[in-house]
Amino acid sequence: MFHSSSLFVQYHSKLLLYRSKLKNSLLFLYKKRNDGHRNQGSLEGYGQAFVTSPQQKLEWNDMLFLKTLPSSIRNQNLWPQKPQKFRETLETYSEDMRKVAISLATFIAMALEIETHEEISRACQEGTYEVRMNLYPPCPESDDMPRLQALKDGQWVTVLPKHGAIVVNLGHITEVSPDHRAVVNRLKERQSIVIFCYPNTSFNIGPAKELTISGDPPLYKTLAFAEYVHNFFNRRLDVSFIDVLKI
Repeated sequence: MFHSSSLFVQYHSKLLLYRSKLKNSLLFLYKKRNDGHRNQGSLEGYGQAFVTSPQQKLEWNDMLFLKTLPSSIRNQNLWPQKPQKFRETLETYSEDMRKVAISLATFIAMALEIETHEEISRACQEGTYEVRMNLYPPCPESDDMPRLQALKDGQWVTVLPKHGAIVVNLGHITEVSPDHRAVVNRLKERQSIVIFCYPNTSFNIGPAKELTISGDPPLYKTLAFAEYVHNFFNRRLDVSFIDVLKI
């Protein structure tokens, strides 16, 4: 937990530095395209995601996807050795982003007066963290500025970039997580670094009792996170996952 604004500024400055280094590293890998690989049937490594056929239309981006925390889940064979200090930088960045995730989850729980905020903090500390680094090269068929968009009320809304800011997507756990997309540019590449923050596998995902004591029954199931993830990756793609969780 952050105990002072000065401590937050310290972490924020470090994150900006590491994020800049990682983006430069991703551009290096994109130009080389020969350091790092991907195992068959796995998302982890460098390249394209969900490639099932040589004839399929690929997404307009390259990505490096790696499991970073805890260290026991890392596949070091997929961690690029170049540029220098890439591994050290990614490890430190992941550790600091975990501190941010723990703080955000704890503060939200405390603001909602959820009694289990210490349990939530511990679940985030013991959870797993994954990094996806995206590079969207210039696209000759696009005239748009490179940006992030979120779907709200059937309309795509641009998330205006703010220098030094971290965009937080709270995920389906808050129910209101929007669909989002990246818009590419005709002349300029776009880069992003995404950290996926998961609690430990035994942590229960469901309506907080403090928010359902008014007499209204909960609208959603309560599942251990391991079951939650299993259902997510085995769902029908034509059905919203949040609807699958409804009672």
